[in-house]
Amino acid sequence: MNDDSFQKDVLNELGDDKLAEIAGLLGTDAAGAQSVVASTADAFAGGLTEKAENASPEEAEEVRAALTEAADPPLQGVATLGGGLGGLLGGGMMAGMLGKMAKPVASAVAKKTGLPEASVTRAIEIALPVVLAVVTKRATEKRNPGAAGAGPGAGGGLGDLLGQVLGGGKK
Repeated sequence: MNDDSFQKDVLNELGDDKLAEIAGLLGTDAAGAQSVVASTADAFAGGLTEKAENASPEEAEEVRAALTEAADPPLQGVATLGGGLGGLLGGGMMAGMLGKMAKPVASAVAKKTGLPEASVTRAIEIALPVVLAVVTKRATEKRNPGAAGAGPGAGGGLGDLLGQVLGGGKK
């Protein structure tokens, strides 16, 4: 990704307490935990982008539908998502998509960082609801910028849409 604002939003939403919890799980300091969370956010964003770019028309529509659904949630924020992967049960299509990506993301982040995959998986269980919350907030902001029809379902390609929501695209 060209834009690290998605990483920053995930780190800000995560907060110091959860970051400290992740650092403890990983046996590292806050800076190490931030690095793992940033890598995790990038891996999820990259995975969604890759899924959209290399997808069949049906899979691409699934990504578009998940973004559209995420833009219109009944509630927002990490507090509404609970903790761990169980907190994703009410998160709709995007939660399911991110949940399916969790294991490959954990493998990629573990390989990149040299940390044990089991530890990275536990850290991702904490970070995943936050990633979902940030995607939801960003999709909602892109849907309601004040211009009629400017949202996840409106014009432009799916890659442009993901760029807008995940960073690196037009804002």
